[in-house]
Amino acid sequence: MTVEIEVVRAEPDILGECPCWRPQEQALYWIDAFAPAVRRLGPDGRVTSWPMPRVIGSFGFRRSGGLVAALQDGFALVDLDAGTARTLVDPEPHRPDNVLNDGKCDRAGRFWCGSRDAALTAPTGSLYRLDPDGSATRMDTGFIVSNGLAFSPDDRTLYFADSRAETVFAYDFDLGDGRISNRRTFFSTRDIEGRCDGATVDSDGFYWCALVHGGRIARIDPAGRIDRLIELPVRHPTMCAFGGPALDVLYVTSSAMMAPPGAAQAGALFAIHGLGAQGLPEPAFAG
Repeated sequence: MTVEIEVVRAEPDILGECPCWRPQEQALYWIDAFAPAVRRLGPDGRVTSWPMPRVIGSFGFRRSGGLVAALQDGFALVDLDAGTARTLVDPEPHRPDNVLNDGKCDRAGRFWCGSRDAALTAPTGSLYRLDPDGSATRMDTGFIVSNGLAFSPDDRTLYFADSRAETVFAYDFDLGDGRISNRRTFFSTRDIEGRCDGATVDSDGFYWCALVHGGRIARIDPAGRIDRLIELPVRHPTMCAFGGPALDVLYVTSSAMMAPPGAAQAGALFAIHGLGAQGLPEPAFAG
């Protein structure tokens, strides 16, 4: 199958992350974690940016408007129009060297997010569940770099990766009470080039992940086997998500800071067309 890779925005992000399609606006949102900023690509092709007060690891839309965000020092509610970020809770006041990283919402309206060691070496990271009432619960721990969060279409499996451990885990997931159990290895990147960074799941239950340092997107089948590899024009893709009117375009963020100075297209935002796959609408935070 022939695909088309389009450069949607050539201006580089330091660390582009967290592409998220907003159907109500027919717009794509994403972040530059270290600018730090939230960006929006509108249907007219115009890009709008909002500066963030601190490093941002990820975000989700809120049902009531605005964003829930994982900032350097905790979870916050962000009002882009007002330019405000109200802190809800810092889940790791005892870990000043950790930062919140990859996150997304489940279909019951909770926000899940993992933390990471700022030096990318110690297994001090944890996986948290932020409930609509603003409380944060640690669900698992012992990770170096939390990434790869995604939910299966039937809401029975939560995927979560530790990039530095070269492992994507799968958990049994109970949407009703927000519990996870039975952690097991779903997929390992030890025998391929690149590590799992940000990820999504398509409507058929296949797991798509950006292979940072490997220059590719991997599609993994529900049994944990590589189904497809898509070469990209950059070495450091960071996350992928489906968007477009039919949710059949795969948007991919990338990083300029990991690439050599002057590397072509590093930090650009890409769109992959013609994949023959369709994504699922991103849920929103109920708080």
